[in-house]
Amino acid sequence: MRIEADDLTRPEVIALLNEHLSNMYELSPPESVHALDVTKLRSPDITFWTVWDDGVLLGCGALKELSPTHGEVKSMRTPQLLRRKGAGRSVLAHIIRVAAERGYRRLSLETGSIDAFVPAQKLYASFGFSLCGPFGSYVEDPHSVFMSREL
Repeated sequence: MRIEADDLTRPEVIALLNEHLSNMYELSPPESVHALDVTKLRSPDITFWTVWDDGVLLGCGALKELSPTHGEVKSMRTPQLLRRKGAGRSVLAHIIRVAAERGYRRLSLETGSIDAFVPAQKLYASFGFSLCGPFGSYVEDPHSVFMSREL
C-alpha cells in the first residue's frame, strides 16, 4: 500500500470523490453535507492524499489547516467495493502523523450521525478521537457528529 500526495487530476480519484459526494447527499440533507468537491479540495489550506495498491485506488483523505495549531480531517473515503483492506486506517494514521509534524495540537473532524456512519465513527474512536462540540465554522446539527483528539 502506497500513500501519496495527490493533485486531484486523475480520473479514478475524481470518480471516487464523486462517489463520496453522491453518497453523502443520499445519506444526509443538503444543508448537513460538509464533504468537499474537487475544486474546494484544491484549496491551499488542504493537503490531499490517495492510497494505492498495484495501481488500484484504495482510498483517500485530506488534512485542512484551521489554524497553526488545529487541523481537520476531510474527505476520508474508500471505494464501496474495496473496503476492509486497511486503506482508511493507513491514510488516517498518515494524516495524524503529518498533523503532528506540522505542530498541530488538535485534530478534529465531522462525520454523519446515522447508522451508515457508525463504522467511520468506530475507526476514528480507535485512533483516539472522542466526541466534541462543533468547531471552526460548524454549528450544532442533528445529522453531524463532531470528534477531536489532542496531538
